[in-house]
Amino acid sequence: MRGAVRHVEWVGDEDPHRLEAAVLTLAPDRLDALGTSRTTDYVTSWTLETGPDWVTSRLSVSVAGRGFTRWLVLTRSAHGRWATETYAHGDDRYHGERMPDPGAAHPEDLDDALECDLALCPVTNTMPILRLRAREGLAETELTMAWVDLPSLAVVPSRQAYSAAKPYDPASGHTVVRYRSVGGTFMADLTVDEDGIVIDYPRVARRIL
Repeated sequence: MRGAVRHVEWVGDEDPHRLEAAVLTLAPDRLDALGTSRTTDYVTSWTLETGPDWVTSRLSVSVAGRGFTRWLVLTRSAHGRWATETYAHGDDRYHGERMPDPGAAHPEDLDDALECDLALCPVTNTMPILRLRAREGLAETELTMAWVDLPSLAVVPSRQAYSAAKPYDPASGHTVVRYRSVGGTFMADLTVDEDGIVIDYPRVARRIL
């Protein structure tokens, strides 16, 4: 895919030892990206492909930690059906707790989802922000996301809401978009740039490049 290429990096907001990096190729109605994440417990690498309107078509993720390796390929067909391919090797416990199996136990529960959401990955906030045209002002809109847990790579439906918190500032090129976990207590105001890429995600990540 041809388009503008952006190199971005973040550091964990509450975990300064977590480093995220991604290269995004941005076209007018879609994006492709690849990235890495490093924590003190595991390393993640991933690739993402979207189709028109920034709808996810494929996410591939691999995780290597102390005593375990896992990978996941998550795809969405043109008919809106999600499917997963998975692999797991080694210890299935993380910080003393058993990790769920990678993949989606019930893929049909994801039928309403248009996007994936990789845990702690700011890139996967870009797709709904662009698709909902949040820079132009947005009443709160609820979505279902195919949420991928780390480091287990379990995939479950996640209800999320996006709305405009502050209007687009032409001087800085920034917009503030409010994210809310539907049915949960987490809420954050995300500062994003003109491409919809996260600059600051309180409690999750802040951009350093």
